[in-house]
Amino acid sequence: MIPVRGYEGRQVAVLGLGRSGLSAARALREGGAIPVVWDDNAAAREKAEGEGFEVRDLSRDGAFEDVASLIVSPGIPHLYPNPNAVIALAWDAGVPVDNDIGLFFASLGQNEWNSYDTVPRVVAITGSNGKSTTSALLHHVLSESGRSSQLAGNIGRGVLDIDPPEDGGVVVLELSSYQTDLARSLTPDVAILTNMSPDHLDRHGGFGGYFAAKRRLFAEGGPDRAVIGVDEKEGRYLANQLSVSAEDDRVIRISSGQKLTGPGWQVFVRKGFLAEWRKGRQVASIDLRDIAGLPGAHNHQNACAAYAAARALGLGPRQIEAAFKTFAGLPHRSQVIAEADGVRYVNDSKATNVDSACKALQAFSNIRWICGGLMKEGGLDDLKAGLPHVTKAYVIGREAAQFALMIDGVEVEICTDMKTAVAKAKADAQSGDVVLLAPAAASFDQYDNFEKRGEDFAACVLAELGQG
Repeated sequence: MIPVRGYEGRQVAVLGLGRSGLSAARALREGGAIPVVWDDNAAAREKAEGEGFEVRDLSRDGAFEDVASLIVSPGIPHLYPNPNAVIALAWDAGVPVDNDIGLFFASLGQNEWNSYDTVPRVVAITGSNGKSTTSALLHHVLSESGRSSQLAGNIGRGVLDIDPPEDGGVVVLELSSYQTDLARSLTPDVAILTNMSPDHLDRHGGFGGYFAAKRRLFAEGGPDRAVIGVDEKEGRYLANQLSVSAEDDRVIRISSGQKLTGPGWQVFVRKGFLAEWRKGRQVASIDLRDIAGLPGAHNHQNACAAYAAARALGLGPRQIEAAFKTFAGLPHRSQVIAEADGVRYVNDSKATNVDSACKALQAFSNIRWICGGLMKEGGLDDLKAGLPHVTKAYVIGREAAQFALMIDGVEVEICTDMKTAVAKAKADAQSGDVVLLAPAAASFDQYDNFEKRGEDFAACVLAELGQG
C-alpha cells in the first residue's frame, strides 16, 4: 500500500466505495488521516463500516465541516453532464476535490528513496484505445528484462494498493480521462498518449473537453519524456506544444502506418515493421508480422508506444523484441478463443467504440462479424474502412434492428442474442474465415460490462464447438 501523506489527523471525505474508493480510504487511514466515507449503495456502506470506517451522509447540511478534502471515485460525474450533488456541496464549502490518482502522485516519494541507486519511475498511459494493451505490454517487457515493475490503475491493482516501488522499480499506470481530468497531481516520468477518437463525450462536454482531460497528463508538472501518437491532429498538436525545437528528443512521436521524418525521435510501423529513428537515421527495426500477441495495425500502434517508453527507460531494442515475442495479449482484445475447421474465433469485446472496432476489422479478412449493443454518439460512419473485410454481420443487442440499418454494403442478419449470433456465424463460416466479436458499442443493454460480454462469446463458441 502507498500511505497517503499530508492529511495526518485531519478528516478526508471519500465519495464512492468501489475498488478505488475503499482503496483510497485505507491508504488515507494508513497515512494518518481520518476518512469519512459515503456511497448511495447500502451494501457498500455496510462493507465500509465493517472495515471500521465512519460512514457519513455527505449530502446533508454541515457534512463538510472540518473536512480537508473530498476524494471522488472515477465513475461519479464531477462536471458534465452535471456535477454530482455532493461534489457541488464541496465546491460551495471550499473543500478541494481530488481522486486516488492525485493522492498517489502526491504521496509516492518515500524517504528511503534517498538511499536508492536508481529512483523509481512512473509511466502513465492514456488515450482513447489501446491503453490496456500498451500498459500490459510495457509491464511484460520490463518484467521479462529483469526490471521490477508493477501494473496499476485501470488495469492490474489500484494505484494506492501497490507496494512501495523498489530501487529502480517502475510503476506502469493505465489512466482514463475520468482520472486525468480530476487528479490534482499528475507527475509521471514518462507519459503516453496512444491516440484520440470520440468517446465519453457526455462526461467531458464534447470532444474538446475530452481531449483537454487527456492533455492534463502532460501539463500538470510535465513528464521527462512524452510518447505521443500523431496519427490524429490532436496528437500532432500536443507533440508540437511539448517540443521546443525539431530536435527535441523529450518528445517521441509514434505512428502506425506512416513514416515519420525529421531530426527528432520517432517510432513507427509500416507494412508490419517497427522502425526507430533518431537524429535523422534508423537505429533499430523489429518485424511484428508474426508476433501472435500483437495482430493488426492497432496493436502495432500499441507496440510503438510500449517500445518508445521502454527505450526511454533505458532498455535495448533486442531486449524489447524478445519480450514482444512472448506477449500473450489480453483477454477481450483480439483474443483467439478457438480455431476449428480452419475458422478462427476472436474475442475483441473491448472494441466498444467505432474507432476500435474499425481497427479490429482491419486486422483480419473474411470476417463473420458479431456486432451491436448500446450505440455511442456519432453512428457507424467511421466503420467504412473496415467493412470491406466483412463477409457478413450478425447483430446483437436490444436495438439490433436499428443498429443493422446503419451498416451499409454488408449482408446483415439480426440475431439479438450472443448464442444465436455465434451459432449462425459458425454455421455460415468456411475455412479461412474469422468469427470476430468487435461490437462497436457499449455492453450495458445486455451485460454488466464488456468483460461479461466477451466471456459470454467465449462460452458460446466453446459450446458450439463441443469444447464447453
